[in-house]
Amino acid sequence: MNLPLFIAKRIYGNHQDKKKVSRPAITIAIAGITIGLAVMIVSISIVLGFKHTIRNKVIGFGSHIQVTNFMSQMSSNYYPIVMNDSMMNVIRNIPEVTHVERFAYKQGILKTDSDFLGVMFKGVGPEFNSSFIQQNLIKGTVPSFSDEKSGNKLLISKNMADKLKVKAGERIFAYFIDDAGIRVRKFTIQGIYQTNLNQYDEYICYADLYTIVKLNGWAADQASGAGVMVKDFERVNEVESYFIKKINKTEDSYGETYSSQTIQDINPQIFSWLNLLDLNVLIIIILMMVVATVTMISGLLIIILECTNMIGVLKALGATNRSIRHVFLWFSAFVIGQGLIIGDVIGFAIILLQKQFEILKLDPTVYYINAVPVEINIPLFLILNVSTFVFCVFVLIAPSYLISHISPTKSIRYE
Repeated sequence: MNLPLFIAKRIYGNHQDKKKVSRPAITIAIAGITIGLAVMIVSISIVLGFKHTIRNKVIGFGSHIQVTNFMSQMSSNYYPIVMNDSMMNVIRNIPEVTHVERFAYKQGILKTDSDFLGVMFKGVGPEFNSSFIQQNLIKGTVPSFSDEKSGNKLLISKNMADKLKVKAGERIFAYFIDDAGIRVRKFTIQGIYQTNLNQYDEYICYADLYTIVKLNGWAADQASGAGVMVKDFERVNEVESYFIKKINKTEDSYGETYSSQTIQDINPQIFSWLNLLDLNVLIIIILMMVVATVTMISGLLIIILECTNMIGVLKALGATNRSIRHVFLWFSAFVIGQGLIIGDVIGFAIILLQKQFEILKLDPTVYYINAVPVEINIPLFLILNVSTFVFCVFVLIAPSYLISHISPTKSIRYE
């Protein structure tokens, strides 16, 4: 029989004497751990949700890796590169690649009878993965984009629709000005999307790849580049190393040089900003750990002082300092465990309520999203629980050595 565990259970389960000083101290200790864990769980959930939501929006516009003309990376202009079936197959056969789609860019002006707006037309083909746009579509439908003919269908953002005062289903003129002169195309607005990522919503609209390639005066097998998706975003740099070996610095049939970039390379400011959020979470975790351990140390010391008589009796009966310390460490483990369970319940309740009802709203012009995003990561939450438990018990080992300074003869007479 584990005697320290048995005695700890008796002390922990003794609720008869309501006048004991230790009861409020234990309650405060449990509350400290509960609040600390709940705050840590909610903080991590919000940061993960925010990071992944913003990251997925950026990826939705730019994919994980882009293969483009080397000159396009060196300037603000878009230069063509051959992206035929042969090159597409080379990219698809690279390990971890799950999807490849071509794209082409062309600057232009959307004009109505009363307004005009400069935008960037992004031409996409039949392989375009529209799942991201479908999730953010607010009006109309996503066109069936083609690389063989022009459907004259356009997908614009809500920002553009509001500025131009147009709706889905209406027709609009587009003007393209370059060395070939001024050309006019008439499009039908088939869909309107809204991602709240204003740096893209302000100027990206979607059209057929065929149309944009023709407007650029490129050959049918040319494009601005290809967007590549990989199995695991966390391994995107590892996958890009294959592109560096197999594709980068090779030339197409027109003498243009291939080059690749990850989405972090294309948008370093956004990803640096998102990485800074990890520091905020670390600070919160440290502060909550300090609060939990301070309250537990205070509670343990009060319990030890209140049980001085019992400690003296146990020593008189032959109990060692080590076994008595184990009694109070077991007791502390019960208190910590209770606090963790309550903290988990409160933390998960807050997360589920926010996920279901979006109670906490945000200004999308500042935060790029309408409500505070949350993400449930069970393995991470389990690690957080175990880490909190182990850390709290560990820091209580030193205060438990106070027991070795208690004399049996004096403690039995202690009141």
